[in-house]
Amino acid sequence: MEALRPPDFSATNWMEKLLTPDGINENRRHFWGREPATLFTTAIIEDFITGTGEGVFTDAIVPLILSARYEVILVTCFWAYSPSLTKLSAALIELSRRSLAEGLPRIRVRLCFSSRSLLQKILHTTNPSGEKYSPSAWASKLGLPAPEQMQGLDLEVKSLFFLPFSVLHPKFVIVDRRVALLPSCNVSWETWLECCLKISGPVVSKLHRFWTETWEGDNPAQSYEPEVDREESSPSSLVPASLLPSPQHRNPHFRPLFQKAIPPPLTPLNVYLLHNLEAAKTSIDITTPNLTCKPVLSALINALARGVNVNIFTCRRMMMVEQLVTAGTTTEFCVWRLVRRYKTLSRRIDHTHLNASPKKPSRTARDLEQGRQPVGRLNINYFNSTPERPEVKCHIKCTIVDESRVILGSGNMDRASWYTSQELGLALEGKGMARRIMQDLGSARQGLFDHCYYTS
Repeated sequence: MEALRPPDFSATNWMEKLLTPDGINENRRHFWGREPATLFTTAIIEDFITGTGEGVFTDAIVPLILSARYEVILVTCFWAYSPSLTKLSAALIELSRRSLAEGLPRIRVRLCFSSRSLLQKILHTTNPSGEKYSPSAWASKLGLPAPEQMQGLDLEVKSLFFLPFSVLHPKFVIVDRRVALLPSCNVSWETWLECCLKISGPVVSKLHRFWTETWEGDNPAQSYEPEVDREESSPSSLVPASLLPSPQHRNPHFRPLFQKAIPPPLTPLNVYLLHNLEAAKTSIDITTPNLTCKPVLSALINALARGVNVNIFTCRRMMMVEQLVTAGTTTEFCVWRLVRRYKTLSRRIDHTHLNASPKKPSRTARDLEQGRQPVGRLNINYFNSTPERPEVKCHIKCTIVDESRVILGSGNMDRASWYTSQELGLALEGKGMARRIMQDLGSARQGLFDHCYYTS
């Protein structure tokens, strides 16, 4: 059941840039290129959890895999020997055992990743179809069970990577084309704070179409449709949603630090995020591992000038080499510059009040009396691990605008995500849903972040 279009805010505004000549040229090779409105859909929010990557595998990914009757698709960016891989391997063995015991047709399993080491990326095939791993390499190279332990599965493993920086960054799981997960974690060892969204409804078919275009292309021999009973969803349980792909780009378009950044590619994810930052009316809440994208930083300053309150939760010293190579800067330096720009903005707006009476009203009161929009509050928070919690960094990527629009997915607020990597986001619209996710994130962040800059 394809449900209602999202509210007019999204349907009539953000997509206009995709329909400009530059937008059409950027997206012409993709299934949404001729008709961006195909990205509109609806979703049922089944669950939203937070925890370490291993915890996400234990509580969400493994149980969903074990529920499969026909098909499992798992897409991740980084693949490494880890407790998460151990749990995934055990789930595949159990899924195979159950398939054989119940006399089911072999369950179709597709494992897809982009990176497992620097050497693998340097030596990766340049063939756009990627590299398929033979069964003899599953255990020796990837740490998966031996083929004889998975005879109940129709398993294929594939990697895609495009030099120099075009990693495929999305992370998602689709089971039986009815239920999907959007975790922030990889198949990896890091004990980072992660999140995972469980969804069902019409959005799953959109997500599967994105997977097919990326990982199977136009090869009809790989087309497959499991016989699954499709249930109608109650309209009251559906929330407006937009699938937001962002294809990879090989040319990073580097500029010297003193030069203005070129606009980011007009991908659906980039366009939606910038549109929402530029149209925000009351608040922007960003959780991101890194913050090095110049257009994002400028959009935040503009939002603050409009009186929008901005809350940022990010990390120090996270993936420093990657930041320097892909952005030529670091989160800490960009945060320092953002604070400087904010202070300059505040002084400029206050300058006209320097000769006011000694008993000055607050800036907000003065501005409201004169019909001016007060400067928004800027709060920046850095992750700070504690002995009581296992997490050592925060890897969640979530933006919430006006407590009514949530963008979750793989994209960071860094230059790599905005200019070179393939990313995938999901926008959800609705005040009740957004506030629930804000509460869950707030609980997960409790005690793990210190104020870097705070305005009351």
